[in-house]
Amino acid sequence: MAVLIADTACVDPRAEIADDVEIGPYCVIGPDVKIGRGTRLVAHVCVLGWTSIGHSNVIHPFCVIGGEPQDHSYRGTPTRVELGDENIIREGVTINRGTEKEDGVTRLGSHNFLMATAHVAHDCKIGDFVTIANGTMLGGHVHVESRANLSGGIVAHHFTTIGGYSFVGGHSRIYHDVPRYMMVDGNPSRVRCINIVGLKRGGLGEAAINGLHEAHRLIYRARMQPKQAVEVLEAHGHLVPEVRRLIEFVEAQQAGKHGRARERWRKEG
Repeated sequence: MAVLIADTACVDPRAEIADDVEIGPYCVIGPDVKIGRGTRLVAHVCVLGWTSIGHSNVIHPFCVIGGEPQDHSYRGTPTRVELGDENIIREGVTINRGTEKEDGVTRLGSHNFLMATAHVAHDCKIGDFVTIANGTMLGGHVHVESRANLSGGIVAHHFTTIGGYSFVGGHSRIYHDVPRYMMVDGNPSRVRCINIVGLKRGGLGEAAINGLHEAHRLIYRARMQPKQAVEVLEAHGHLVPEVRRLIEFVEAQQAGKHGRARERWRKEG
């Protein structure tokens, strides 16, 4: 199928636009942009810089994808934004391209839902099936693992990691890493319980949920160190793969700086 471009859109002829793409009124597409088949830019969307967008995405009005990073050290190098497939990006979302401080790429996976006015800063990495609600702001270098769910108005400190299958309550201040499978809330944020609804929706079985319940009790209520908790969990048959992944996350977090596992990378790098 042909590309549909509104008369008022401004598309650089050097941009690579696949078949069946729809570019609505007053969109601006830069010369180093690639857009995959079936993607729809509704109206007033700016896609700038070295940005690649996969197939079947829907990007709503007043989004800016691939704008320069809001970082004083940036000097115009060709860093990138990479978007996967079948994402829904609602009104006013901003996704800045990377810097040279990491790998130069801000990356968003597939099947994600970013609600209005969310901000994804430079060098962020977002997995698949992630929901980010209205007005949530991710600082530079934030990593969000697949199937995490972020409520509205959250502020995530740079270099934090938000673990897979976790849930973050609205208006939380994320200063430390958010452990996988957990529900976190508050300012400053604290682990409250396991994300039971998200785990069930994600297809985790009874053994995994029971093991995570017990791991939460030992680590966050009884205040056991991960190695001690592993011994107890193994003795009672709760050391399932999901619990092992939680323990790995917590150990990395404790080895990092200020409760952020990748602050160790930043210090050593």
